[in-house]
Amino acid sequence: MQAFRALAEARGICIAASASIYSGSKASEFDKIIDTLENTRTAHVVVCFCEGITVTKLLKATRRKGKVGKYLVIGSDGWANRKEVVRGVEEEAIGAISIKPHTEHYHDFDSYYFGLSPENNTRNPWFRDFWQERFNCLLPSSETESTDPPLSSFYLDSPKNCTGDESLEDGYNQDTKMSFVVNAIYTVAYGLHNLQQRICGVGTVGLCPEMQPIDGRELLEALFNVSYFSMSGDHIKFDQNGDPPGKYDIYNFQRSSDGRSFDYVTVGAWEDGLLSMNDSIMMWNNGSDFITRSFCSEPCPPHHAKNIRDSVECCWACVPCKDNEYMLNEYTCEACGQGWWPNPQLGGCYEIEAEYMKWHEVQAIAAMCFSCVGILLTVFVTVTFIRHNDTALVKASSRENSYILLAGIYLCFLVTFPFIAKPSTEVCYFRRIGLGLSFCICYAGLVVRTNRMARILAGSKKKILTRKPRFLGSTAQVVMTFGVISFEIGIIVATLVLERPAAVLDYPDLRRVRLICNTTTFGFAAPLGYDALLISLCTLYAFKTRNLPENFNEAKYIAFTMYTTCIVWLAFIPLYFGSDLKEIVVCFAVTLSATVTLGCLFFPKTYIILLKPERNRRSSMTTSNLVRMHVGSFNESAPCRSNSSSNGTLDGCNEKLLGGDRNAVGVRGNRKKNNSPLTGSSQREKSREKNREKSPGIFSALRRRKRPNNTKHMKAVQRDRLLSKRKQPLYRYGNSTNVTPSPNSKPRPWRKGIAAWRRHWRRD
Repeated sequence: MQAFRALAEARGICIAASASIYSGSKASEFDKIIDTLENTRTAHVVVCFCEGITVTKLLKATRRKGKVGKYLVIGSDGWANRKEVVRGVEEEAIGAISIKPHTEHYHDFDSYYFGLSPENNTRNPWFRDFWQERFNCLLPSSETESTDPPLSSFYLDSPKNCTGDESLEDGYNQDTKMSFVVNAIYTVAYGLHNLQQRICGVGTVGLCPEMQPIDGRELLEALFNVSYFSMSGDHIKFDQNGDPPGKYDIYNFQRSSDGRSFDYVTVGAWEDGLLSMNDSIMMWNNGSDFITRSFCSEPCPPHHAKNIRDSVECCWACVPCKDNEYMLNEYTCEACGQGWWPNPQLGGCYEIEAEYMKWHEVQAIAAMCFSCVGILLTVFVTVTFIRHNDTALVKASSRENSYILLAGIYLCFLVTFPFIAKPSTEVCYFRRIGLGLSFCICYAGLVVRTNRMARILAGSKKKILTRKPRFLGSTAQVVMTFGVISFEIGIIVATLVLERPAAVLDYPDLRRVRLICNTTTFGFAAPLGYDALLISLCTLYAFKTRNLPENFNEAKYIAFTMYTTCIVWLAFIPLYFGSDLKEIVVCFAVTLSATVTLGCLFFPKTYIILLKPERNRRSSMTTSNLVRMHVGSFNESAPCRSNSSSNGTLDGCNEKLLGGDRNAVGVRGNRKKNNSPLTGSSQREKSREKNREKSPGIFSALRRRKRPNNTKHMKAVQRDRLLSKRKQPLYRYGNSTNVTPSPNSKPRPWRKGIAAWRRHWRRD
């Protein structure tokens, strides 16, 4: 039993309960065996290593307990196919399986056995006793036999004298182990023969002196080396343990088809470690055609591991494996590595295909179409501006600045393609460089342009402009633009040095793998943070200059462009950080910003150039009469002119005032001449003083005392400039021109006194 337990555990077969009992035990002891089996309700197979009488009593116990047909009994070779074992318990034994060593029926032995009699088998001293017991009779005493009665006579029931007509054929059934007896005799004979031939030599008859006495170890070795074919044709040999090849017949006890008889049916065999079974002819316990199931725990479904309970390998709890785990064995779930996933059979892991934007996807096609349309429109506008490069409208639009802005817009549309391409080291470099640089080129030009307009507007609000605004020429604007762009290039280079671009795998969850560029928040935010600063400055300047009229109405378009850009990028930030399609979000945000800039700043001008050429003239770009944009000459002999500069501003206009000794300082609009020696602003100051005198108050005197006398100051400046003999430059927001002073102007002898007065006034 211990050997069976060890072999069963080695093959994963568990024993729910085990018990030992004697063949002569009482019926109550067998009932306890059935009660023990009932403790494990899912166990339905009983293996019995016992004699036939023990099997019979066990089957009778199942009848008493009402468990007929519940258990499938498997018996050892002690049961074999003996009918007396199941006599009276046929119903309880249906479906039982038993085994018997495979034997052959030796007919030659039957002929020899049937020919034996007490008269011709005198060499066997026990044959007479066997004969008397076999036929329950007494043989007459022979001369050689003693006068005492034979021992067999004491075991006979009412013996009678043998008649001589008895036959061994009556009730004969050859013993099932007869072949083993015959093979054993042949094995000893072959062993002795081989030993005698090896020690005494071939051809020696009888035992030689060297074999006397026989060495048992040599005889055992000779027996182990015996190899021959038996009378039934089986190859007889022995292994290192002295065991011959095992060969068993497997029987199934069945009810006949008519239900009236029972018999053993051969359903399989086991020979030399190979099992063969014919399940189609099997009859299971209680006559069922379904295989009997005996288990402690149900088999686990797929993707579930067995968690052994109470150290019994057949009793377990089924624990589901995680989604990313495969079955290392039936007891262990093993997690796949990052980027791997279990195969459908759960026998291993396969590598997950990396996700990235494909050229044929709908989002990518839409982004590329949008960008291609933008590129075509940008090329169209650029060609239009180049063909009309010398027209007034193109000049007034700051040609160099416009071409830089168009280059930035063109680069914004091109940025879409690196963001759709499969990530690699080169593609990641293009993404990092193109995104920040394209925006910077666009907004650097706009910042410089709006800053120029804001400075012009700030100068126009001053009552007296004594200093020419600086860096308003086209060359200065280009240098400033490239200066702003160079700072962005420095930021990009620094981020590229600190964080080398490369394509890496990202794992948003266990099931997905994405191929992306290793752009961190710093590498992404640093260049765009500088762009955001430019957008903020540009928006501020656009807001300040939003109300410039007529030829300065470009400020309104710039303001609308910046407002729209701010809205786009405010929406871009949460979409970018909250979406998996970051590449598409970037593409559409960049393309939309570039499209707004192109449409608001260049489409109206292109419309005028191509469809309204009559408006593309210098006369259509005169300065508004609401904004003062120049400082004119102070020479009374200078002609009054009204010319537009290359940026759309007016060069200047000198006006003679009544009195002939004073020139106008640029004031709002084309002022009418009057006979007053004071300017319009001086008259307004004078009227304000009169109004204050009419309504005197406690603080009016203090206010008048602290307020500087602008009228006197303006008169002093006028006198000082009228006394100057050298040429006075004409300040305007373009290339300056010189105006030759009138030949009638003469040096005044009191010039030094006026200059001294001015210095004294400034000190005060």
